[in-house]
Amino acid sequence: MTEDIFVVGAGAWGVALAHAAAVGGCNVALCGRDQAVADIINQTHANPQFPDLASVDQNVRAQIGYAGIEGAQTILMVVPAQVTRQALSEIGVDRLAERNIVLCAKGLEQGTLKRQSEIVAELVPDAVPFSLSGPSFAIDVAQSKPTAVTLAGPSLAQAREIVDLLAGPTFRPYSSDDLIGVELAGALKNIYALGAGAVEGAGLGFSARSSLIARGFAEMGRLVEALGGQSVTLNGLAGLGDLTMSCTARESRNYEFGYRLGAGESVQQILDSGAKLAEGVFSSPVGFKLAHQNGVDVPIIGAVNALLDGKVTIDILVSKLMARPLRSE
Repeated sequence: MTEDIFVVGAGAWGVALAHAAAVGGCNVALCGRDQAVADIINQTHANPQFPDLASVDQNVRAQIGYAGIEGAQTILMVVPAQVTRQALSEIGVDRLAERNIVLCAKGLEQGTLKRQSEIVAELVPDAVPFSLSGPSFAIDVAQSKPTAVTLAGPSLAQAREIVDLLAGPTFRPYSSDDLIGVELAGALKNIYALGAGAVEGAGLGFSARSSLIARGFAEMGRLVEALGGQSVTLNGLAGLGDLTMSCTARESRNYEFGYRLGAGESVQQILDSGAKLAEGVFSSPVGFKLAHQNGVDVPIIGAVNALLDGKVTIDILVSKLMARPLRSE
């Protein structure tokens, strides 16, 4: 399907998705904030994030600002979750009305505790929100390596339209109508990735990490159902697929951040070294508040919060989790 797509955000993930959409046959406008990045893409078709590893399809046109966004029926928001509200406000309600907005960030908004689609519903009630999630690293998509994800929308029919638009030879979205479940799974897996990384960083062994992943999966299921999502969603790419990848790969920013926490560094020390703040650091306290409001027991999220606050070390937290009352699984 040939159509004009506007991608907001020219970071590694934004450039990768713009490339994938163009390979799939779309004309893509990529909006960033760095003129040098835009020039590299337009003049050389090199990928600024992975210059020696990946190129950018010729049907991607990079630019600064939102000029021309009115001509695109489908807009991919590829900015950090905590920046989504600001970006939507900058673009303007009139420009976004009745557009398909595909939300590609995996996170919950601090303060409001809202999912990404809830932010869209608040600011642009006439827009149609979708969520793109699943096991995917930017470098894999940028290099056109086989990648399967979940694309959720208000209905299966609406989701399928976006799936048909974005699908390409190596990029395979699967449609879903569980917008709540897909968004929550994408945000919550970041929290468990922090915990899994911390267990590995502390040298507690693969058995402990595997147990955390399994119990985290069960914990995530209880919270997703309590918040209106479908448990079956967690058995797919957006749930188990993304959780497994994020909790086992050092390439995951959340896992790497957690690894360094487990190895003894504080949040501030990690940031002072130049590392970017992982999205799970924002989503962890939000997830804990949502669980508390809905009466869901989330001991692992609670432990990750305590670790982020620097109150206890990972080995003590694991000991406390192991000392919880015995019960059936």
